[in-house]
Amino acid sequence: MKAIVLHGKREVRVSDFPVKEVGEGDVKIAVAYCGICGTDLHKVEGKAGSRPVTYPVPLGHEISGYVEEVGSNVSGFKVGDAVTVDPNWSCGKCYYCKEGKPSFCENARGVVKGMAEYVVAPVENVYPLPENMDMKLAALAEPLACCLRGADLLDVSLGETVALVGFGSIGMMMFQLLKYRGASNIIVVETNMEKKAIAEDMGATAFVSPLDAEAMAEVKKKYHMSRVIECVGNSAAQKTAIDLADKGATVVLFGVSSAEDKLSLSVYDAFLKELTIKTSYVNPHTTCRAIALLASGLIDTKHIFAKVMEPEEAVAELLQPSYCRNGKVLVRISGERA
Repeated sequence: MKAIVLHGKREVRVSDFPVKEVGEGDVKIAVAYCGICGTDLHKVEGKAGSRPVTYPVPLGHEISGYVEEVGSNVSGFKVGDAVTVDPNWSCGKCYYCKEGKPSFCENARGVVKGMAEYVVAPVENVYPLPENMDMKLAALAEPLACCLRGADLLDVSLGETVALVGFGSIGMMMFQLLKYRGASNIIVVETNMEKKAIAEDMGATAFVSPLDAEAMAEVKKKYHMSRVIECVGNSAAQKTAIDLADKGATVVLFGVSSAEDKLSLSVYDAFLKELTIKTSYVNPHTTCRAIALLASGLIDTKHIFAKVMEPEEAVAELLQPSYCRNGKVLVRISGERA
């Protein structure tokens, strides 16, 4: 099959890759669309993603597609069904799985290499999509599921003021989840001032650049930010999130950082403010909710999608990101079906 394959650091190209054999409990899926995630960009640069990288490997894990074949022990799916896939497989038998924490499974593995013509995944990771759902929209199920996990950890109460650091496609989805959870004020913190109009259109209370020290000081003075979530994935954004947090606040570091990135934290300042600092890892138990939200129309995507690309164009984007800085880029593999 044809796939966008990572052969080594910055060695990415469209090439042939073998299709995994369909086991008795597997579903073979013809990929319609696959999103480019920040972890894909990390991998291209030779950095770690959520899991170790072994070359050569197709990139991508945010997919929608159609069932092409089912294993002999698979029920509930038939050829032609529209589906998405949770890329994180867990064994169900280890200590963490039995404790209800499958994201920490001792035998976990990734089961989606989505920038390819086909994906073969265990049936337990495959989710049916509502009839006539837009397949581009369905490719947001995995990142939205991750956002739901982060929003759950932030645990916003009705009427609280929230600071959202980072306003890419993830930040835009997170913004909407925070609104639905009842945040009375959402302060968007973003270096790209071109996104101010988008934030205001979506209903942000304020938009401020972390590079503007005076504006940041004014925001901290005016608002008591009892919940802060960071959606960038670098130490500068994480430090900004912690600095913005009010006394007694909860901070969620949601963005995926480089494995080499280190955060310099004043433990004394954190002590004085009695902060609760959390991190968010993948998407346990949130995929069904993500699909339901997307199908409901509650997630407005007009600002989220930056571009749909063909595979060769996506290779250039992976090597030198441009559209990814503005929103979600999808790679068209087989596209919609009539």
